[in-house]
Amino acid sequence: MSNPVFENSPYFGKKRGAVPQTPNGYPGHPGYAPGATGTTYPPMVNGQQVADLEHAYAQPPAGPAQIGRMTYDDVIVKTGGLLAIVVAAGALNWFVLGANMGITIAAAIVGLVLGLVNSFKREPSPALIMAYAAAEGLFLGGISAVFESSYSGIVLQAVLATGATFVATLLLFKSGAVRVTPKLMRFVLIALVGYALFSLINLGIMFFGSSDAAWGLRSMEIMGIPLGIPIGIFAVGLAAFCLILDFDAIKRGVERGVPAKFAWSAAFGLVVTLVWLYLEFLRLLAIFRE
Repeated sequence: MSNPVFENSPYFGKKRGAVPQTPNGYPGHPGYAPGATGTTYPPMVNGQQVADLEHAYAQPPAGPAQIGRMTYDDVIVKTGGLLAIVVAAGALNWFVLGANMGITIAAAIVGLVLGLVNSFKREPSPALIMAYAAAEGLFLGGISAVFESSYSGIVLQAVLATGATFVATLLLFKSGAVRVTPKLMRFVLIALVGYALFSLINLGIMFFGSSDAAWGLRSMEIMGIPLGIPIGIFAVGLAAFCLILDFDAIKRGVERGVPAKFAWSAAFGLVVTLVWLYLEFLRLLAIFRE
């Protein structure tokens, strides 16, 4: 059996009689009727149709937004919306619910689960991403209230430091001073794995160890300097590099013309990194205060 596309075509199929022919056996053409007294032709294009065509050709070409592709504006708007949800949920837990610890812990668990779900989904889900932002906001509101009660003014300092780092990394990326290379990506990946392992071990020591140190291994001193200070500075730098990788991924997505719905994924990635960066600043400033 031949290709069905050609098999069903009146020009390439076996049923040659389906093709219009002249009485002498030659292929016919549109408007020709064998045996008719004359040949008919398509109607002439009128002046209005010509004007409409000229107007259409004079229009500027459609941009990415008109053809359903992701743009920088999409990412900015959706990132701003998610951050607004984070702030609103945080304010709710801090000022309305009184930094309820039960809600804070539950929100941390829900935020972790939703973060993993959204990270591994092939298609972005705006509802799940906004739910993640709300859960993270409730968690940050509760944990920020705890830090603020012990270290006055620390939340504002952490917010300003996070914003300044975001702006600095964006400017460095835009200027080309920092470029994403395979070596940089390998370094960030290895550093992330190592830092994640350290954090898990430190968390286990804090909860199940015999030491009463507030920060676990971070409270250990080397030459009079708490270990948490160099580790915290390293973590902040690592989060800043992750921001640069986020910017590069968004840039490649826009250049490749990915569908507009993936602006939600880009915004989600930025919010995840910013939340992590804020928590690292909060912890680092607290260790400095002590």
